[in-house]
Amino acid sequence: MLDDLLTNPRADRVKAVRALAGRSVRRRSGTFLVEGPQAVREAVAPGGPRVHDVFVTPDAEVRYPEIVDAALVAGARVRTGTPEVLDAMSPDAQGVVAVVDLVQAVLAPVLAARPRLVAVLAHVRDPGNAGTVLRAADAAGADAVVLTASSVDVHNPKCVRATAGSLFHLPVVTGPELGEAVTALRTAGLQVLAAAGTGSHDLDDLLDVAGAAPAGVPDLTAPTAWVFGNEAWGLRDEDLALADAAVRVPLRGGAESLNLATAAAVCLYASGRAQR
Repeated sequence: MLDDLLTNPRADRVKAVRALAGRSVRRRSGTFLVEGPQAVREAVAPGGPRVHDVFVTPDAEVRYPEIVDAALVAGARVRTGTPEVLDAMSPDAQGVVAVVDLVQAVLAPVLAARPRLVAVLAHVRDPGNAGTVLRAADAAGADAVVLTASSVDVHNPKCVRATAGSLFHLPVVTGPELGEAVTALRTAGLQVLAAAGTGSHDLDDLLDVAGAAPAGVPDLTAPTAWVFGNEAWGLRDEDLALADAAVRVPLRGGAESLNLATAAAVCLYASGRAQR
C-alpha cells in the first residue's frame, strides 16, 4: 500500500533524494538516483539491484501501474508526491524516481563467466557519452562494460539517464586502471582492440575476413574487448600500445570523424555480427 501524499518540496526526505546528484553523497549512502519511467521500470524488474524507494506523482501512479506493482513485489517503499515534490527531487523525474543500491560488478567474476564481447571506456569523461556507449553495448549483445578509474562515475544522473535502463542489463565494472583491465581481459582469452582513427586495420576489411583472418590480422569472430578513448583526444600512445591492434572505422563521406558513442556502436555491432 502506498503511503500518504508528500506535498512539501522542502522536506528533508526530498532534499536527501535530490542530494544523490552528488558523487560524495552517493558514495556515503551506497545508493544512487534513477529518473524517469523507463529507467525505473528496468530497475525494479526481477533480478535487478536492490531498490529502496520509488516516488511517483498521482498521475504516474495511474499511468504506470506496472512500475508500482513491480516495486512493491521487489520490497521497495513506494510513496506518492505532488509534481512539485518530484520536480524538487529531480528536474528529469517525469513523474517517477527511485533510490537504488549502487551497481558494482567485479572484474574477476565477470571474466570467469567467459565473456565474448566487452566494451572498455578509458578516460571517458562525459556522462552522456558513457551512458550512450553502455546502451549501445547492451543493444549489440556485449557481455560487460568496464569503465577505467579515470572515467566518469557511471552513477552520475546524466549517465544513468543516457543508458535508458541498460545499466541494469549487463555487468558494469568500474575503477580498474586501463593496464590492469587489459591484462585481465587478455588473460581471460579476449583479444584487445583499440578503436582509433589512426588504426592500421580497417573495420570493414576485418569484417570481410572474419572467421578466416590471416596471421597478424584480428579475427572479429574471436572473443574481443574493444577499448574506446576520451571524447577529445581519443587514446594516448601508451594506451594504444596496450592493445593487440588498433582499428579504424572507415569514413566514406566528408565527415572528419565520428563521435565516441557512434564509433563505439559501429565497432560493437561489427563484433556482434561476426560472432553470431
